[in-house]
Amino acid sequence: MRLFVGLGNPGAKYRGHRHNIGFVVVDEIQRRHGFAPWRRRFQGETAEGTLERERVILLKPTTFMNESGQSVGEAAKFFKLDLSDIVVFHDELDLPAAKLRVKVGGGNAGHNGLRSIDAHVGNAFRRVRIGIGHPGVKELVHPYVLNDFAKAERPWVDAMVDAIASNAGMIATGQDASFQNKVHLAMRAKGFGDDSNGDKLS
Repeated sequence: MRLFVGLGNPGAKYRGHRHNIGFVVVDEIQRRHGFAPWRRRFQGETAEGTLERERVILLKPTTFMNESGQSVGEAAKFFKLDLSDIVVFHDELDLPAAKLRVKVGGGNAGHNGLRSIDAHVGNAFRRVRIGIGHPGVKELVHPYVLNDFAKAERPWVDAMVDAIASNAGMIATGQDASFQNKVHLAMRAKGFGDDSNGDKLS
């Protein structure tokens, strides 16, 4: 069993924010792969389904970003999951926009959702880091992540969400490097740049 966690803030006013791309990704996985309807539990919303014959629980914490670990901790305890079974999809300021990396453990780089999960379950979970770029100066980070993607960014966001959802079965079955490479190739095919290191985990 895998627990796929999308990070974001609950409520309509946050829906299009850069900080909510994790929610967008798991929503698309739920829709694309015919998962059960969302239901409330574990201080969040869950939907169950299968990817490549692997049972997957999707989770969107509704605690707000800073307390995401409460929800993840409850779900992980209930299902008796190892950290290696937890995959967190989140925005990443330290990656250029339209880039993606898969990483196990490591620091949280100031991301409050990751910090909260780390505090509740430990940090050796898998992260799907979705690059949103950086506004350039620290003082602008907060308004940057808590604002909608610009209209000009929507094409790469839609392409990224589509590529992740299309290849989610690879993450479910532990093929992290292949997943990362597939997403990279899909993005390049849609005109969103090249990256010779696309198949390397970091």
